[in-house]
Amino acid sequence: MDRKEYFERTKELFVGGGIFGKGEALKGVRVLDVTAVVLGPSATDYLAEFGAEVIKFEASHGDQMRAVTPYAYFWKNMSPGLWEQQHNKYWVGMHLGNPKAKELFLEFVKKADVVVDNLTPGRLTEWGVDYKVLKEINPKIIQLHVSGFGSWGPWTGRTSYDAIAQSMGCLAHITGFEDRGPLKSGVWIADWINGLMCAVSIAAALNYRERTGEGQFIDQQQVENVIRMLDWTWIYTYLTGENRHRAGNRDLAICPSNLFDCLDGWIAITAFTEEEFKGLCQAMGRLDLFEKYRDPLERLKDENARALLDEIAQWTKEKHVAEVEKLGDKYGFAATRVLEVDDVYDGEAYQERGSIQEYEDEMYGPFKEQCYPPRMSETPSRLRWGARPIGIDNEYVFNKVLGLSLEEIEKLHEEGVIYKWNPDMPSTCPPPDWDGKSGIKFP
Repeated sequence: MDRKEYFERTKELFVGGGIFGKGEALKGVRVLDVTAVVLGPSATDYLAEFGAEVIKFEASHGDQMRAVTPYAYFWKNMSPGLWEQQHNKYWVGMHLGNPKAKELFLEFVKKADVVVDNLTPGRLTEWGVDYKVLKEINPKIIQLHVSGFGSWGPWTGRTSYDAIAQSMGCLAHITGFEDRGPLKSGVWIADWINGLMCAVSIAAALNYRERTGEGQFIDQQQVENVIRMLDWTWIYTYLTGENRHRAGNRDLAICPSNLFDCLDGWIAITAFTEEEFKGLCQAMGRLDLFEKYRDPLERLKDENARALLDEIAQWTKEKHVAEVEKLGDKYGFAATRVLEVDDVYDGEAYQERGSIQEYEDEMYGPFKEQCYPPRMSETPSRLRWGARPIGIDNEYVFNKVLGLSLEEIEKLHEEGVIYKWNPDMPSTCPPPDWDGKSGIKFP
């Protein structure tokens, strides 16, 4: 089978029949989500996209992200900052600090597989619902707690956000240009990488439980996961005693690999192998550079790398982006323009692979956004709906999971044990044009 046939057969595995007609890898796994902001919700978002039944318990004032939104922009009362890490979840308005709510939560635990929280370490203990209690009720339960600095250690309990974690994990220190200060990533990368690692550890714990019948407690520290993602930094520092410094867009372990300015935009160029580097030099009409820097270790030496990258920068200044891309295709080195957000969202390649998924949210209407990237042939991830108003699924969840009647659920509302959105806080409410029925999952 040649490569073309392989590409065609592989594509058939993923595009045939559509993702909504296929199975879900985590179907049947019930997750109790006691999280807020991004660090915790992103973890359960990954699980929900693969079919886990995630029940989110939200305080009456709402997840903080209901008020965190770019440029103070709201869409149909909804904050884009909330939407992104809340797909496919069921929303319950209930605070575990309420004694009756605590008892109800423990009933949920009996019927759950996983509990996830990112509250201040020890908060669940104060409420009487920590792992010791949960394990007594359900020995197979898996609890994951994620926080900035973990459940023990000298910094336990300190407040952490994405910028704090990037700084404490040294990511900000090594990011940016050498003649300027530290620079944090333009996205909440410390939150999202932690969410991913939390999801991976939960999947590992579920596999262990499948084999042994044993649940466990997982403690995830945000800063530790930032440290883990910094490639060769720590090994190099350990072996040499040298600190790692900022180097701009230059790759310190591959040369050339950098971003270069063209007449009409920016382009990324990488030429790693000898063949790729020779091709780049041919495209430049500078085979003398190939002869001089043929040895990859020679061109990685700081003085040589700076000189070579400067030569490439001078060359690209006189070229258009498309011209360099064509030369890369012709001569076999990697070259691609630096895309903007709309280039990706409207890009044909991303649409074809399902990287950008279009779906119909029952309450908010048609939507288009990025989906969790692993493409699985039999159990692909999928987006079914986004974030929802506080307590919108109270009836559905309490009836389906705990078997309570509508009368019993209404009494809980009257007692203030559970609640729904606050009309005085639009970001907790349904869309202004909501018909009162769309998106309701009960009866």
